[in-house]
Order: sequence, then structure tokens, then C-alpha cells
Amino acid sequence: MDVNKILSADFLDLVFDGRNKEYGAYELRRNYNKRLTRAMLTTISLALLLVLVSFILKTVSTNRGKVEVKEVQLEEIVQEKNEPPPPPPPPKPPEPPKVEMTKFTPPKVVKDEEVKEDEKPPEIEKLEETKISTVNQEGTKDEGIVAPPIDDGGVVEAPKQDDEDKVFQKVEIDAEFPGGTSAWTRYVTREIERNIDELQDDGKSGSVVILFIVDKEGNVSEVRALACSEAGVANCLGPGTKLAAIAVNAIRKGPKWKPAVQNGRSVKAYRRQPVTFKLAEE
Repeated sequence: MDVNKILSADFLDLVFDGRNKEYGAYELRRNYNKRLTRAMLTTISLALLLVLVSFILKTVSTNRGKVEVKEVQLEEIVQEKNEPPPPPPPPKPPEPPKVEMTKFTPPKVVKDEEVKEDEKPPEIEKLEETKISTVNQEGTKDEGIVAPPIDDGGVVEAPKQDDEDKVFQKVEIDAEFPGGTSAWTRYVTREIERNIDELQDDGKSGSVVILFIVDKEGNVSEVRALACSEAGVANCLGPGTKLAAIAVNAIRKGPKWKPAVQNGRSVKAYRRQPVTFKLAEE
């Protein structure tokens, strides 16, 4: 290298002076800083991209898990004014005294040995003291008492009490979930959250009305979702939907209910229970 160019020459030019610069080492050292800078920028860009993707995924997951139960309430039933119970039946009158009666046997002309003991005609003296009838009956002598007619039917029975298996449609005090309205709200909300993915996938908001029977011991049976024509609620979903299946299963596998009360005693009665679900993004 000329002496005049030494002071202005690059360090690499001095090192590789007179050497084969096309071999590769010269080029690697010449562009080392550029490659280092490019690698650092690429690494920082990838790190920022990963942080951004993680933040977006976390935001989407948080929004998807939000559940809003707009309305879960016990249905209020308008109590009808109960009519007073009917008066008790009058006491059965005392049975009149039985009058002695003698069965009248029509006379037949037969031989003495063919006459049966129970077919012998009564004595005249006995007929004067008894009533003539179609049967024999012991009792008091005939003293002018009119004997009542013999009739096996026509017995007046006292009205029967309510059938033990009767299912009441309307009652004074409706069946209640153990713990009241707040306990029911917590229970059904927990069941909805457990199945939130299915409800989100179904993508339907609305209400269903579940009809079931609570017996005198609080056992639940015949649980089903009412059709919209019977439910009478706004935005009805009806049977066959995810919400109806979840609500029916929750009531069927839940605890015993507090039975309904009618005339001061526990009775078997129907219960209507509305359940409403609303998607979080609505």
C-alpha cells in the first residue's frame, strides 16, 4: 500500500493489505456491525410481536368468560281467595229399633216327609205378634212400630278428604327452593357458568319456564320445559334448547324443595320456575 494512503486507510484494509480479500474473511469483518444491528432489530421485533399476540389472546379469553345472568327469579303467583270449607255432614241419626219379622212361606200341598224345616209355615199366634215379611228378623214385638224397609243400598257416606295423590294446581304457599330466592339464584347461576361454553356456542339469549311436581316430602319429579305457547314469557326459547336442557338437569339433580302448603298441611303441587340467560356481548 502506498505510504500516502496509510493514514486514510481503514484498519481492515491495513490488515488485509496484499491478501486475498475475495476469500471471505474480509467481507465478514467489513459487514459485521451491519449484521449485528440487523440481528438485534429482528430479535426485538419478534419479542414485541410475541407480547402483542399474548395480550390479544388474553383479552379475547377474558371477554369470552364473562357471564351475565340478567334475571333468575321465582315466579309470583296471585293468590286466589279460598272459599270457606264446607260444613261437616250432620251426624247419622240413631238406628231405629228392629221389629221382629217372620218370613211368609206360600202354602204348598206336599207330603209331610217332604216338608223342610225352614219351609214350614209360621204359627198363627206368632204371626199376630210379628210383622210378615220376606225374611226372618229378630227384634221387638210388633207394638205399632213401623219397621224401616230393608235396603242394602242408599248409604250416605261422609265426603272424603282430598286424595293423597292429588296434585294441586294452585296452593296458598308455593313450593320453595331450600334457602329461598337468593339460594336458588346462586345455584342456577353456578350451573349456567359450568355450561357457559355450550351456551356461548348456542348463541341464544332468552327465557325458559320449567314445570315440575314437588311432593309432600320435597321430592322433585316430572321435570320438563314448557312450550312457548304455555310459558307466557318474553323472548321464549322453549324446549329443545341448550338453556332448557341445562335448567331441567339442574332442577332434576338438585336438592329437595320445601313442599307447598294448602289448608295448613304439606301437599303435592305443581311448580313453575322461569330461568333467563343473556349473552355477555348483548
